[in-house]
Amino acid sequence: MREDKEFQEFRDLMHRPEVYGEGVSWRTAVMAIFVGLVMTPAQIYMQLVAGVEMGPAAQWVTVILYVEITRRALTRLERPEIFILFYMCGAVISSGMGTGNLLWHQFLVQSEEMRKMGVAEHIPYWFAPSDPEVLDQRSFLHTAWLMPIMIMFMSLLLTRLDNFGLGYVMFRLTSDVEELPFPMAPVQAMGMTALADASQQKDTWRWRTFSMGGVAGGVFGIIYLVIPNVTGAVFGQSLRILPLPFFDLTPYTEGILPAMPMLISFDLTFVVLGMVLPFWAMAGAFIGLVVTMVVNPVMVRTGVLDSWDSGIGGIQTIQTNLLDFYFSFGLGLGLAVAAIGITHVITSLRKRKREMDVSGAPEVNWSRLFRPTSNRGDFPIWVGMLIYVGSTVAYITLSYWLVNFLTPPMEESWFPLWLLLFYGFVYTPIISYVSTRMEGIVGQQVQIPFVREATFILSGYKGAAIWFAPIPMHDYSRQALFFKTTELTGTRFTSVIKAELIIFPIMIIGTVMFSQFIWSIDSVPSEMFPYANEFWELRAYQQGLIFTATLPGEAASPFQEAFVPLYLAAGFAIALSVYGILAYFGLPIFLVYGVVRGLDQSIPHAIFPMFIGALLGRFLFRKWYGDHWPQYRIVFAAGFTAGIGLVTMFSLGIVFMSRSAIQLPM
Repeated sequence: MREDKEFQEFRDLMHRPEVYGEGVSWRTAVMAIFVGLVMTPAQIYMQLVAGVEMGPAAQWVTVILYVEITRRALTRLERPEIFILFYMCGAVISSGMGTGNLLWHQFLVQSEEMRKMGVAEHIPYWFAPSDPEVLDQRSFLHTAWLMPIMIMFMSLLLTRLDNFGLGYVMFRLTSDVEELPFPMAPVQAMGMTALADASQQKDTWRWRTFSMGGVAGGVFGIIYLVIPNVTGAVFGQSLRILPLPFFDLTPYTEGILPAMPMLISFDLTFVVLGMVLPFWAMAGAFIGLVVTMVVNPVMVRTGVLDSWDSGIGGIQTIQTNLLDFYFSFGLGLGLAVAAIGITHVITSLRKRKREMDVSGAPEVNWSRLFRPTSNRGDFPIWVGMLIYVGSTVAYITLSYWLVNFLTPPMEESWFPLWLLLFYGFVYTPIISYVSTRMEGIVGQQVQIPFVREATFILSGYKGAAIWFAPIPMHDYSRQALFFKTTELTGTRFTSVIKAELIIFPIMIIGTVMFSQFIWSIDSVPSEMFPYANEFWELRAYQQGLIFTATLPGEAASPFQEAFVPLYLAAGFAIALSVYGILAYFGLPIFLVYGVVRGLDQSIPHAIFPMFIGALLGRFLFRKWYGDHWPQYRIVFAAGFTAGIGLVTMFSLGIVFMSRSAIQLPM
């Protein structure tokens, strides 16, 4: 199978700079505090209300604000300073996102789905206290929350420290020694370049394209997010011009397409994303979606999807399909993708070696591992290895203590120490190296699904604490990609270390302070937070389905019902067959990944608009802009995200003021 030519375009976008600069200053520190005080609570709130993750948008908004302030102060910014600010914003905002925050902890221990499956009573107290009297107070400042907060902070500290461990070593191996191109690294680096041009009063194509994207994103953001937020805050009822977050067509199509979740998103962000991502991946996802439209009704008639019933809607259709078929089938697809990815890496390595042999190119110079690029701010490779070993030992010690001593397992079945050692010192370095090489060659990472879950189940451990422990099981390919992006922006690595020292206390304080503020307003989830109120129980169901696998007795029945080896084998075989057919005809590799993505029904609402974006980009805009389109689309997408973020920040100000208002008696 041939490698996509699209990635050759990415390889030539930017080259390694000759000069590296410092990115940390008192100005970036002030802006980081601003993000911690303003953007972080906004992110948490938007995630609870609309399920919108504003991480990239908030980053671009902050950086643009910074650029405009410095322009009016008649000072100039370099790329390193802009990049460090972007990095600091992302780290601070992400600390309040996802299912690792305190609000999710307090919900999970009270979840009705967790209670039904018998998991809630086994959630350890160091994850969240289960005493109703404590939870009714809605305060993370209670002494019962001290242990969960301490564990969360220790995990955060190890995570931030670990960024400079094996991830840095993998970057040095694959970028400096093997000189892999990392085709996706220029994406963010070019956005930094556009903003640096604007700061220096340069009217370049990057800034013009970025501005066009910003205007388009701002207009769409007003229609899609601002109007519903503001009207809901002012009048008590939201006016939605477009369905948010998607329109459910399932009740209208279930007569023709039973058990098919027909969800369509009107979020133009997906259209823009479809322009940026490889065309054949988007085409493959659409093909996979069409296949499920044909197969799901057949499985209803044959009794495979026997839990589905008419009138339950798209979200519940996904849930019942997950239980009946797609849980196991999706695992098979994921395993096949991992096998394909590893095969592609091995094939690429062999091809590269043959080309080197034919061309007479010199062998890999391993001495570069100990002779880094001058003035880049590198530290000795042994320091990175020491950080990796130290943090892994800390992870293992903490997890073993939490699982086997603070919460003794049921039936005296302790979680084995050797398995934790295997995670940290065998699996992690192997998957990190393979995935980093994949990222460096074709811009894709290798993910092997269900390894963590399968080893938990097969270990013989009985209990639930292991699912909440900080297991030393990581893939550092993303961190290696980050170091490559840092290099392309001409930023010294020591600037990243200084930035970590600034943002860590902000992350610690902000996580607790803003979670406490939001929880004190009302219960989470509740009617005040509609997205969480609608979807969090569904997410708890999906997690609890797996957690029951390590519980003794009848509590494991939901997992046993969902896990069907025959369906897993079917997913694995079908994915490999699709790969074999495409490989035989020499079609692009990303068509395989796209088809698999469309078959697993994980994001049916996003596939159609992303495919529309891919068609527009390939057959319309590429004709208009020719060879410049690959560069234009990246910068436009960054501007579009920033435009949405700008107008959303405005609407959130109105929302927070309305929620904080106190009505005085007449």
